[in-house]
Amino acid sequence: MINSPRYSFWIRLSITVAFVALLRPAMAIELKSPDGRLHAEIDVSENGDVANLVHYRVSWNGRPVITPSRLGLQIDNAPKSTGVTVRDVTRRSHDETWKTVCGERSEVRDHYNEVTLNLQTQSDSPFDVKITFRAFDEGLAFRYAFPEQDGRQRIRINREQSEFRFAADHRTWVAYKAQAHYKESRLSKVRSGCERPLTMQAADDLFISIGEAGLVDYARMKFAPIERMELTARNSSPDPSPQSTGASAGIGVVSALHGPADLDLPASTPWRFVMVADRVGGLIENNHLLLNLNEPCAIEDTSWIKPGTVLREMSLTTRGGIAAVDFAVEHNMGFIHFDAGWYGHEYDDASDATTITVDPKRSPGPLALKEVIDYAKERGVGVIVYVNRRALEKQLDEILPLYKSWGIAGIKYGFVNVGSQQWTAWLHDAIQKAADHQLMVDVHDEYRPTGFERTYPNLMTVEGIGGDETSPTNVDTLTLLFSRSICGPADNTICYYASRVDENATHAYQLAKAVCIYSPWQYLYWYDLPRKTAKPEASYSVIGDEPELAFFDALPTSWDETRVIEGKVGHYVLIARRKGDDWFIGAMNSRTDRTLDLNLDFLPKDEQYIAHRYIDDPTMDTRTKVRVTQTPVDASSTIAIELTAQGGQAIRLTPNVR
Repeated sequence: MINSPRYSFWIRLSITVAFVALLRPAMAIELKSPDGRLHAEIDVSENGDVANLVHYRVSWNGRPVITPSRLGLQIDNAPKSTGVTVRDVTRRSHDETWKTVCGERSEVRDHYNEVTLNLQTQSDSPFDVKITFRAFDEGLAFRYAFPEQDGRQRIRINREQSEFRFAADHRTWVAYKAQAHYKESRLSKVRSGCERPLTMQAADDLFISIGEAGLVDYARMKFAPIERMELTARNSSPDPSPQSTGASAGIGVVSALHGPADLDLPASTPWRFVMVADRVGGLIENNHLLLNLNEPCAIEDTSWIKPGTVLREMSLTTRGGIAAVDFAVEHNMGFIHFDAGWYGHEYDDASDATTITVDPKRSPGPLALKEVIDYAKERGVGVIVYVNRRALEKQLDEILPLYKSWGIAGIKYGFVNVGSQQWTAWLHDAIQKAADHQLMVDVHDEYRPTGFERTYPNLMTVEGIGGDETSPTNVDTLTLLFSRSICGPADNTICYYASRVDENATHAYQLAKAVCIYSPWQYLYWYDLPRKTAKPEASYSVIGDEPELAFFDALPTSWDETRVIEGKVGHYVLIARRKGDDWFIGAMNSRTDRTLDLNLDFLPKDEQYIAHRYIDDPTMDTRTKVRVTQTPVDASSTIAIELTAQGGQAIRLTPNVR
């Protein structure tokens, strides 16, 4: 905590157009992406209103993406400044390709051009700040950095105001909680607390998504309307002149931190990014941008990190655990999962996560967990356990080595605290500590990823999504796919046999969802039981022997290649993912019947494939009404995918080996 006298120091950097007359640029800096399509122009004015000293603008293919926008920080204990001096400007380019441990693609190209402005305030006690911009083919990113400085070992950032202004009142899709359902809106209607990433449509062939990457030890960012944040800034400014709040025009949003951030120097903030694409599916294909804004893998040996499908064991009994393992082996699933209740009531602070004490409100037991773990390990199945934050915060350092000794494969961190720098740092440290004990992690509830799974790939998946437990409509799912899914893996907890499926979708749609929503740990039957576990009177929740389950049995959860063939936010999507020689394809639809033509020109030439299709068919005499067909295809083939309202289709393409 910094207790010294408080001063407000504002640095403003903006992507702006050249006609901002109140600026008298002393320096204009250009930055282009490697392919030349993205162009940023940075103007620096060394004298004048400190709130309007650095501006920049961004265009893509000659079209405006970001219009006059300012970037700002309010730092405690920084002397009042009358301007900035540009000490130097450095440039570099970077181009490498790295391999993922788990991912939507097996290799990622990290290719950008970079410029860093080294600034110093004009004051009795100068303060050094660096601003780095990176231009990728996929978009632009920027962050602030603070080098070591005489007399200062630590700073507190009270407020960050990184603006994102746009040329028009773009259509956008907003949510105000990580697990909320997205709603279509306009930029001018965005309220404070808007989640990131924020996706918008500027034109039929221009889509934009803005957000945060590399959040590890800093306060979480959300978005607020610029006007409200400007008023706050002006009221706290030592010189609230009109120019300090009105230098830039345009509709937009500004970063809003969840509290202050204390940084030990040298330090840097997380990245803020602007992603661009000429079609909305390009945003998903470009989402490796977030990974490239994180540090490389810090785990030397990653051989213990395993993706796979997961079965939740609902009974919390030894009998149920053994049955779940047998089912997992039979259906090629990688893991079983024990959720809340295995060590006591999850909300009871007295519950001890070092013991196996089943909550009687959830199950009569008994549960010999270690026996189940040993049984599973002998059969190549991993065991995941849930631990609520109440136990995690007290017992983390005790349970990690203990669970490792038991043979547990991973932990689901439940209801973790999020937002503040304290809890952000705690959570990422908890993921790192789990890696030290070779334990994989699933983070649930309000946390959203920002690319940390590159640095610690034991972070397998994250909730932060209005998943199947919340009974999303097709429109909900087909909206979050182009917004929430941009930032990383999403634990959607597919409820395959639950009655809500019949209310909101079809079973072929559910099959497709497992392809379209990426998660290295893919939970497939969240509310369903193997027949060995179910009571005799159980019917719908029992996992049956429907023929389409072969699709789930063969489903990979980490991919070599991902293509978004076609899509429209809230309406439909067609995604193809490759693992080895096999392709898995998901088509999901909302309210209107439609036919999508899938051209198979991405298949190897002169090779024959079999298309295993899983099609909605109400005439089928099964609970799930899914018809399975097989058709020979090759690279010259086109598949007509007929989708009913609220329907879907799943396809597996396998080489035709004769």
